[in-house]
Order: sequence, then structure tokens, then C-alpha cells
Amino acid sequence: MAYLMDFGPVLANTDVLLQGAMFTLGLTAIGTLLGVGLGIAGALVRAWRIRPFNYLFGLYVELIRNTPFIVQLFFIFFGLPALGMRLNEWEAAVLAMVINLGAYSTEIIRAGVQAVPVGQIEAASALAMTRMEIFRHVVLRPALAKVWPALSSQIIIVMLGSAVCSQISTEELTFAANFIQSRNFRAFETYLVTTLLYLAMAILIRQLLGWIGRRYVVGAR
Repeated sequence: MAYLMDFGPVLANTDVLLQGAMFTLGLTAIGTLLGVGLGIAGALVRAWRIRPFNYLFGLYVELIRNTPFIVQLFFIFFGLPALGMRLNEWEAAVLAMVINLGAYSTEIIRAGVQAVPVGQIEAASALAMTRMEIFRHVVLRPALAKVWPALSSQIIIVMLGSAVCSQISTEELTFAANFIQSRNFRAFETYLVTTLLYLAMAILIRQLLGWIGRRYVVGAR
């Protein structure tokens, strides 16, 4: 028996899907700002071996990079309340994305930092620049320029990974898709449209990050 596709019940809930997509983009924006900020701090600590924080960041990076994101999310949402730290769905999702992206961006940015020629750092030291001035003006921008494509890809991976946040009832795109499908039972059509929305968001974010890279990172060297 041939399957008759009907996108009407899905398109009738376009507002729900768009609201979920906007929620996903909001999660990604906050997670990116805080996660990359954490990654920059971690890259500085690990590249320059600032004790004892380099050991702590090393443990943090290994822990996060070698455990599933969904386990990290469940630990934050279901585990932390046992210690008296209760977070709602939004807060748990944001925290999980920040912690996850922070670990990966630490290693990505650290690779860029270590690729900066030592001569440039020595020249900056000879000009009596402080360590933080050297990191900000001589090290960070060239490092980000070198790793910007990899960092951009990781941000998109985290955005796509945010789909598992639906497991704690975070009202992002996948949660919206599950909600619609549970009522119209048009699973193929619902998840096809959802797939296309994720694809569109990934392309949009990649284009935006590419523009930011050309305008403020690569072009700012």
C-alpha cells in the first residue's frame, strides 16, 4: 500500500516549529558566547600551564570530551538536585551546552595559541607588554584566525546536539517536532520538515560565523 504524504497537519503547526527553532537558536547563542569565553580562559591556562588551574582544566576537558552529551545533561538536570542545586529545563540546557562547548573550544583554541610563533611573544615582552596584553593583542586574535573554521564547526555540532535537550522537556525544535507528531501521527512529514529546519539553521549559523570571522577575526589581525 502506497504511503500518501500529507504536510497539511505539519504546516498547520508552523508557529510551534518556528518557536522551537527560535528557542534552539537562543540556546545556541548563549551557549556559544559563554562556552567560547570559557574555552578562551581554558586555552590560556592550559597553553601557559598556569598552576594549579591547568590540571583542573585538563581534568575537565578529558571528562567532558569522553562522556556523552546526554549523560552530561542528565547529570546536571537530574543529578545536581541531589546536592540541592535545582535548575529548570532552560537553565540545565544552557549549562550543559556551555560546559560541553567550553571543553571542546578549550582544545581548539589552545591549538591555535600554540601555533603562534614564539618570536612574536618575545617581541611583545621586549616592548614591556603585560602577559594579559600579550595574550589579548598578540596571541588570541592570530590563534582564533587559525582555528576559526574548526571552532565554527564545533558550534554547529553543539547546536545540532541541543536536540537531546528535548529529553528534559526543553522546548526547542525537536521537542516541538515530537509534540506535533504525537498529535497528528505524521512522523515522516514532521521529521522531514524538522530536518530541513535544522539544515537551514546550520547553514545560517555557518554563514554568520563566516562573516564574523572575516569581519572581526581574520580581518582584525
